[in-house]
Amino acid sequence: MVQRMPKTIRYTLLSLRDLWVSAGPFILLAVALLALAYWWLDPNPPKRVTLATGPAQSAYEEFGKRYAKALAVEGIQVVLKPSEGSAENLQLLREGKVDVGFVQGGTSSYTDQDEEDLASLGSLFVEPLWLFYREDAARKVAAAARAAKAPGARSASKTESTEDASLTALTQLQGLRVNFGTPGSGVPSLMGKLLDSNHIDPSALKISRLEQTPATVAFLGGELDAIVFASAPESLMVQMLLQTPGVKLMNFAQSEAYSRRFAFLTPTRLPRGVVDLAANIPPDDVQLVAPTTSLITRTGTHPALQQLLAQAGNDIHGGAGWFKGAREFPNRDNSELPIAKEAERAIKNGTPVLQRYLNFWVANLVERMWLVMGIIIAIMLPLSRIIPPLYAFRVRSRIFRWYGQLRDIENRVDGSGGDGGANKDLLEELDGLERRVEKVTVPLSYTDELYALRANINLVRKKLLRL
Repeated sequence: MVQRMPKTIRYTLLSLRDLWVSAGPFILLAVALLALAYWWLDPNPPKRVTLATGPAQSAYEEFGKRYAKALAVEGIQVVLKPSEGSAENLQLLREGKVDVGFVQGGTSSYTDQDEEDLASLGSLFVEPLWLFYREDAARKVAAAARAAKAPGARSASKTESTEDASLTALTQLQGLRVNFGTPGSGVPSLMGKLLDSNHIDPSALKISRLEQTPATVAFLGGELDAIVFASAPESLMVQMLLQTPGVKLMNFAQSEAYSRRFAFLTPTRLPRGVVDLAANIPPDDVQLVAPTTSLITRTGTHPALQQLLAQAGNDIHGGAGWFKGAREFPNRDNSELPIAKEAERAIKNGTPVLQRYLNFWVANLVERMWLVMGIIIAIMLPLSRIIPPLYAFRVRSRIFRWYGQLRDIENRVDGSGGDGGANKDLLEELDGLERRVEKVTVPLSYTDELYALRANINLVRKKLLRL
């Protein structure tokens, strides 16, 4: 058994070698087609993506950190790029300096070029327009309004003054010191549209352009009468101002009308007591208008990254909140740009089936290559039928090529005429042929043909010996 083992291995290896030589070209062709398809489709995304967020301590910054954490699980680094806000994010996207960014509805008027270069990964959340004002400023507005109606009337009582210390319309802001934020935040553009719809000349307000944090400090110090910014309720500034004594949130009584005038605005409501149930903050329902914030990407961003970001958005923004029900966001509503196909599929169907059971990179590769692999298989299957005949021909050729020499010897035997010298030479030639054939090795399944060749050599030898 020990002595036979090397021969068994040799025959096995010989079979494998013949099979490889026969099938090798087809395997190499299939590999080349797969490599070409991989290069053309580029199925795997880069491991780094840049996300434009917003100012420090903003909701955009907080959400950016959550996206970075979600994609880090799949081995993708999210580089967070701080900005002044929505308008700057959009500009960075237009310039190609970032791959993805948070952009608020109404930030800009989109052009045809934007619709080619940019796409939405879905509406993530409503971002209410928070217009906080000081109660003492509201009292002055109320007193001025009463004086304008009745110039000679006596001052109202303290109780009446307190009751009137509220703002419900943008027209009441005229003459007040109001901060709209930096141009990069997108709020100035939004407020410009709202003031215009109320026929208010911006010069009628004392407008400042401070960043959110210094503006809040100035507001709390009495240097500003009102402060405006758009942010998700998760913002620390929003949480703090809602609970600051002497600060009130403007009630947009015409919120429904604003939403009809501007498609990117949604009427929403801050329910009574939602901030603090025990302290009953706010003491009444507050009507607000809210642009919808979307995650905008460049159309050149890898489709797998778009899909992964949209899936992360489902987890990050899918829960219930102050202004939304569970699984209400992300959605495809209120979008000013076309929705990316990958995002639409993720929003509608959630995580793909393969990614529920396989690693993201493996699942993504299969998902994006399956069609091409199917085409390659469809092409290679008919071609693969040639492999068995090629294999058989290669093995048999080691046997059949000796039949030509054997036939030549036999023909010379027939023509020798019994010449003893010639027959002796032919016999030596035949013995040499047999020695060479004995060294021929073939897979075991073809040994019958090898033994048939050796038997035919013996037949020619017997024929030669009879002469």
